[in-house]
Amino acid sequence: MMAAGAQAALGPSQLALVVNDNEPNSVALAALYREAHQVPEKNLIHVRLDPRARKLSPEEFAPVREQILGQLAPGIRAVLMVWTVPYAVGCNAITAALTLGYDADQCSAPCGPGKASAYYGDTGAALPAAAAMRISMLLPTTSLDLGKDLIARGTARNFRLPQASAYYLTTSDTARSARARLFPPSGRIKSHELTIRNMHADVLEGASDIMVYQTGMVRVDKLETLKFLPGALADHLTSTGGDLLGTNQMSSLRWLEAGATASYGTVSEPCNYWQKFPQPAVLLKRYLSGDSAIEAYWHSVAWPAQGLFIGDPLAAPYAR
Repeated sequence: MMAAGAQAALGPSQLALVVNDNEPNSVALAALYREAHQVPEKNLIHVRLDPRARKLSPEEFAPVREQILGQLAPGIRAVLMVWTVPYAVGCNAITAALTLGYDADQCSAPCGPGKASAYYGDTGAALPAAAAMRISMLLPTTSLDLGKDLIARGTARNFRLPQASAYYLTTSDTARSARARLFPPSGRIKSHELTIRNMHADVLEGASDIMVYQTGMVRVDKLETLKFLPGALADHLTSTGGDLLGTNQMSSLRWLEAGATASYGTVSEPCNYWQKFPQPAVLLKRYLSGDSAIEAYWHSVAWPAQGLFIGDPLAAPYAR
């Protein structure tokens, strides 16, 4: 696999921060994030949301979306919502509902195909429709310590590239291994000091060089034995990983708690269309080319209506 040359990633001046003034952790972490990443104060947007509501109705969300979009300066390319809840709008993830608008058709058939995202693909946001999109992500605030650690990982910059690995696990869970055929083959990308490890296993244990970890399971075991490098991306294909406070399946929050810097999960039953989850080869190519975490993840999801993007959007370990 060949990686593209590094390029400039999304910059702090191009990111808007949305803070929920009804949640103290949101206010505190937004201030820490702005200082750590040097996001201009003018890029801060204030809203007031119920910090207990996991899901908003489309009618509740419409004025919130209008308020946020109405305050975005022309140069803003991405939005970071600093809270854990709400994370869904109907059957949509709040990140997709903000960026693309609420998709009622998807909620009429959550297990059906989704609408294509103009941002999807490995060649950059060249189309006018993609360039006009304001992609979005959620920075969880369940714990101030977790938030501080996450921001520290997202701001880490390398003087030289670390020895790193990208792990792709084809598991015994056949339904949740729907994207296994899309995993890049094992090999080494010398220009980026990265080893691709395509494995048939249900669990990864004891690895200490993780930059990417993608798998398919209801719950991923042995996370406590792993070490993620600053900027690491990790996600699992399952039905409701984006139900951040749910307990039926593993929440995508567990990846951030284990040391990853960004992740993804769906908030409602998507069925196992690979298009509703990060496409592994696209995600890796975009990240190694210099994309930030938010850009690489949005580039990798073809049908993102139900998918929640979480973490530090400005993490970019391979940026020029």
